[in-house]
Amino acid sequence: MKQRFAWLIKLYLLLLAIFMTQKVAFMWIDKPEGAAYSAAQCLGVVAHGLLLDVPVAGYLIALPLLATMALAWVGQPVRLRRWATPYFAVVALAASLMFVADLSLYPFWHFKLDATIFYYTDSPKDALASVSAGYVALRLALILAYAALLLWCLRAVTPRLLSPVRGQRRRLAATLLMLAATAPLVISIRGGLGESTANVGKVYFSPDEYLNHSAINPCFSMLASLGKADDYASEFDYFPEAERARLFRGLYAPTEADTVRLLRTRRPNVLVILMEGFGGQFVEAVSGRKDIAPNYNRLAREGIIFTNCYSNSFRTDRGTVSTLSGYPSFPTQSVMKLPMKSRTLPCLAATLGKHGYRSSFLYGGDINFTNMQSYLRTGGYATIVSDVDFSHEELAGNPWGAGDDVTFARLERMIAEQPAAPWHICYLTLSSHEPWAVPYSRLSDKVANAFAFTDHCLGQFVERIRKTPAWQDLLIVCLPDHGYQFPSDITHEQHNHNSMLWIGGAVSGHRVVTTLMNQSDMAATLLGQLGIGHADYTFSRDVFSTGYKYPFAFFTFKEGFGFADSTGHTVYDIVGDKISEDSARSSRPDAAATARRLELGKAILQSFYDDLGRR
Repeated sequence: MKQRFAWLIKLYLLLLAIFMTQKVAFMWIDKPEGAAYSAAQCLGVVAHGLLLDVPVAGYLIALPLLATMALAWVGQPVRLRRWATPYFAVVALAASLMFVADLSLYPFWHFKLDATIFYYTDSPKDALASVSAGYVALRLALILAYAALLLWCLRAVTPRLLSPVRGQRRRLAATLLMLAATAPLVISIRGGLGESTANVGKVYFSPDEYLNHSAINPCFSMLASLGKADDYASEFDYFPEAERARLFRGLYAPTEADTVRLLRTRRPNVLVILMEGFGGQFVEAVSGRKDIAPNYNRLAREGIIFTNCYSNSFRTDRGTVSTLSGYPSFPTQSVMKLPMKSRTLPCLAATLGKHGYRSSFLYGGDINFTNMQSYLRTGGYATIVSDVDFSHEELAGNPWGAGDDVTFARLERMIAEQPAAPWHICYLTLSSHEPWAVPYSRLSDKVANAFAFTDHCLGQFVERIRKTPAWQDLLIVCLPDHGYQFPSDITHEQHNHNSMLWIGGAVSGHRVVTTLMNQSDMAATLLGQLGIGHADYTFSRDVFSTGYKYPFAFFTFKEGFGFADSTGHTVYDIVGDKISEDSARSSRPDAAATARRLELGKAILQSFYDDLGRR
């Protein structure tokens, strides 16, 4: 009996030790550049992380406990190490895979490993495009080596032979003792006796987001996200229905036809350029740097520049849906990856198609990444140009696909080959993305230089197209699909505070628009200028309409949301259940305004999930 309990205790403690050392390794390997953490902070990460390590260890010890209980009734010695090895091998490989994947993805994603990874594994070529073959090979080797080490440790604490339990009474007593041991095990798996069960937010202990992330067990993060139900309407139920409806009423009120004319024609040819990660910090007009995007800054002085346009989300799949369907983004879901939902959305191509427009989509990468092709085809884009339409030489410069110099050139040809007006093209750039591989070297910082390259390509394209007959009736809408964390210490509000630019011969003149808005408002605002109804774009607002009475912006990221209005902005951490950023536009903090922003933000998030659940 003692042998059995001693083994289970050793196994349990070993699992905890493994998870604790993983946290130390995570802090050592993925520490932000220039950051320094004390031994006390490291110990805080390890200690708070136990709140999730204990449940995971409990899950993993459950099968050995049940097996030991059953083996008490075997009347001869059992080769325990041999029989346990297959289970240990699965545990070791799974734990190694999740740990190394978490280490590798965190510098790119800045959130812990979870089921989001499965959104991108259906297109492994694009999922791995940001890294080299050597990078992948090294990670695979690390997974196997670490799995072998874990397997050796698990076998080392396991006896070769398990002595038999003699006699019926002793076997019954052993069984009862094992059953009694399941009670604390269940409690540990649940995360305690309190009302709150084990969840990621329990380990949050610091105002430093990285320290909180370091405390999260990647196995728990993955398992918890896999276990989420698809009952979207039940998520984030902050308020009773009547209260939610009261708070939400009027926030997305219908916006009737525009009262301001910005265009020379009601039927311009419409080119939407989704600029990969092109955040406000790169644009002088929204207080960004002057040296990165001189062409965009120059064009902003001649066209219509929207200086308070906030991105809806943090990834391309979400930002594309927000732009083209005027639909919100979600912290935990990618609507593009949910065809049963995305097909219910309106789309700019389909709406324009009803008014005689032919629509095309251009992207230099894999159009099947994140289910993009399905969304675009359903949305009305009849012609799609992607990586398969470029030569090997054209694809050689960037692992994601054809670079922006190549695709801007293809865009020019597509415009020249349009048989008749009106037409619409949506073009998604890709060069301003890891691994920042561009044939350009104006700036020493490789990140800034990649964005400067996209700006360079945009400037050249505009000046070339300006000299053609296509310019006269052309409206070009430039906006980012999402922002980018550059420099690394910018806030979530700065990350999402971006810009939108309208240029082209169809634009009547220069204008600076300071109205608060989201990128999802582009669809209704554009359609309003074309005199086309947009009632089916429920969450898109024509910002020039007299019906747009309460300007605000709402954005989401993996672990929270932000709300900004004329009083300031508030960012809420949905995992840690706390305000993580708060800023008043006046000189003095206003607790009532903060509470109101938080209340409206929660009502919006709840309403968005309700809408997704109904679709």
